[in-house]
Amino acid sequence: MKAQPRLRLSVAELVLVGALALAIVVMAQLSPQFLTVRNFFEVTRFVAEAGLISLGMTAVILTGGIDLSVGSILGLSAIITGALFHAGWNVWLSALAGILAGTLAGALNGLIITRVGIPPLIVTLATLAIYRGLALGISQGQAYRGYPEGFYSLGQGYLGPVPVQLIVFALFSLAFVLLLGRTVFGRALYAIGNNETAARFSGLPVDRIKLIIYSLCGLLSGLAGVIFVSRLSTAKADAGLGYELDAITAVVLGGTAISGGQGGIWGTLLGLFIVGIVRNGMTLAFINADVQLVFIGLILIAAVTFNQVLRRGRR
Repeated sequence: MKAQPRLRLSVAELVLVGALALAIVVMAQLSPQFLTVRNFFEVTRFVAEAGLISLGMTAVILTGGIDLSVGSILGLSAIITGALFHAGWNVWLSALAGILAGTLAGALNGLIITRVGIPPLIVTLATLAIYRGLALGISQGQAYRGYPEGFYSLGQGYLGPVPVQLIVFALFSLAFVLLLGRTVFGRALYAIGNNETAARFSGLPVDRIKLIIYSLCGLLSGLAGVIFVSRLSTAKADAGLGYELDAITAVVLGGTAISGGQGGIWGTLLGLFIVGIVRNGMTLAFINADVQLVFIGLILIAAVTFNQVLRRGRR
C-alpha cells in the first residue's frame, strides 16, 4: 500500500516542478502576453474546471480504472442546467440538478462496471458517446444563454484578487489530499489498485468503493459543467470536449500509475498546471487546437513512458 500522508515532494514530483518551470519559460517565449497577471488568472480558470475532473480521475485511476466519459458528463450537466433554467426553474436549482445528473451518470458507469463486469475502458467509451448524444438531443443543437447576474459569480467572480472557481477547486483539492492520505477509504483505493483480488479477500467492499469513486468523479464533472456555464455565460452540447484527455494526461503526468496503486493528488496538481500552461501558451501563440491535441497526446505518451521507467528502476 503506498498511501503515505506527507508534505515533502518526491523525486518524481521535483522533476515535475522543473518541467513546470521549463514550460513557463518556453510559453513566455512564444507569447509576450503569457507572463501577465490577467493571463495568470485565465490559466487558473482553465485549471479549476479541468482540475475538478482530474481529482476524481486520480481516485478512479488509483483503483486501476479509467473514465473516458467525464467530458461528456460535463457537457450533459451544462445542458441540463441551461435547459431547466430556460424551462422556468430557479438558476441555482437548475445548477444543482445538473450536478445531480453528473453524479447519476458517474454512478451508472460504476454500476455497469461492478455489476455487469465490463472493463471500465469499454463502459466509459460507450457512455462517452451516450452522454454526449443525450446532451445533443436535449439541446437540439442550440445553446442556452441569458442567466441572472448572480449566477456568473461562480465562474466570473472574484473574492479579492482570486477567482471564485479557483477557491472552489482549492477546497476540493485539500479535501482529496486528506481523503487519499489520511483516511481508511483512501488507503483502500491504493489496496484495490495494487491487487484487487487480495483486497477482496481482505474484506474490503471493492464494488461499493468503486461505485462511490465513479459517482464522485461524475459529481465533480457535473460541478465543472456548472462552472463552465457560469464562466462562458452559455450552455452548449460540445462543452467539455477533450477534457477527458487533459484530465488523464494531468493524472498520469503527475505520477499516478495507469495500472493503479500508485500516485496522489500533489502530482496531479503539478501535472494539471503543466497541461494548463502548455494549452494557454499555445493558444496565445495562435497554435491550432488540433496541434494542441497532438502535443497533449505526446505529453501523455511521454508521461506513461517516464513512469514505467521509474517503476522498473524501483524494482
